[in-house]
Amino acid sequence: MTARAARLRRPAILLAAALAAGAWALALDRLWRTSVPAGLRLPSLDPRDFFSAARLDEAGDYAAFLRVDELLARLAQLAALAVFAFRGARFMRESAAGRIGTGMLLGMLSLGFVWFAEFPFALAAQWWERDHGTSHQGYLDWLLQYWASAGGEFLFISLALLVVMGLAGASRRFWWAGAVPALFAVAVAFAFVQPYLIPSQGPVRSPVLAADARELAAREGVPGTAVRVLDTGDAPPNALAAGLGPSRRIVLWDSLVHRFPRPQVRVVIAHELGHLAKHHIWKALAFGALLALPIALGIAYATRRWGGLYEPAAVPVAVFAVALLLFLTAPLQNAFSRRLEAEADWAALQATRDPAAAEGLFRGFTRVALADPTEPAWSAFLLADHPSIMSRIEMAVAWRQREGG
Repeated sequence: MTARAARLRRPAILLAAALAAGAWALALDRLWRTSVPAGLRLPSLDPRDFFSAARLDEAGDYAAFLRVDELLARLAQLAALAVFAFRGARFMRESAAGRIGTGMLLGMLSLGFVWFAEFPFALAAQWWERDHGTSHQGYLDWLLQYWASAGGEFLFISLALLVVMGLAGASRRFWWAGAVPALFAVAVAFAFVQPYLIPSQGPVRSPVLAADARELAAREGVPGTAVRVLDTGDAPPNALAAGLGPSRRIVLWDSLVHRFPRPQVRVVIAHELGHLAKHHIWKALAFGALLALPIALGIAYATRRWGGLYEPAAVPVAVFAVALLLFLTAPLQNAFSRRLEAEADWAALQATRDPAAAEGLFRGFTRVALADPTEPAWSAFLLADHPSIMSRIEMAVAWRQREGG
């Protein structure tokens, strides 16, 4: 390429990059919007008006240990992957699995490094929860569940490496352009099958609660949504919305159904239906795709010295780069998740029109699961993907004031 051609090409590249950045920001802005009224102001309430001093101290101490434990686990993960990034290529000398097979082998080994680095902290969290009575799960059952979770991560990493290294074989320089839509398709497939992979699900045995679920689903515009109950062995109360299209369903923990009164369980069902009605699973997938683009570009830059992701030797560096970039973007991911959760809370209030039940539910989370009503600023920034208990109570109060109820 001549010097003149290079000078003419540079402005075109900068213009294309600016247009791409603008489109990226516009898409993020669209995903960031929610149906929570823009002018809604949450009242500033005193936690001591809702919880005793002893309960606040107990929940605060309980949550403080878990927060520090989680942060240390993430830092240990990064440290293990940093070591593997500079030592992992040695393992490829013993591989005869070909270019892509060797890359997938290195990806599996990286997951092993992560597993061993995180295990002491995960075990400490399990001990802490058992010691405080928020979990009664045996250590053997917990270990089997921990292994199963690692198996799901292993499968996703293997598929991701298969896709990315295959694309790098077709285009060593621009593999990232095809990687984002390809990995988005993989994530959509996982989201679709997720409900079928959750074990120990059963029907809602209470006819009254089943009728409530049907009524709320129709009211929120997602009629026919299946609601299932998960046998958790007295785990802390929880629920989730999962699936896409015909696989959509709500899964309630049996500890929630058995330990909370019907009006409060209705709020949880309405909250999870709100996730489906507001298309939060699709929004989360789209948000992940938006993050995947700059992350893919960062990986392409980080692995240049090792020949890019065409070369198996670059896989350990790529895995470390992914983990580091995900850690650095965690505050943005958490903020986005909190917005979706707040929107689902608002949808539940609109559907149930029962702010007293919502307030009772959130207070019950502190009573039963020792959820800390408040959240330190550093923890909210780095770790919290849900609004604090007090923020959720304040939203219920704000809804009551707004609706005049």
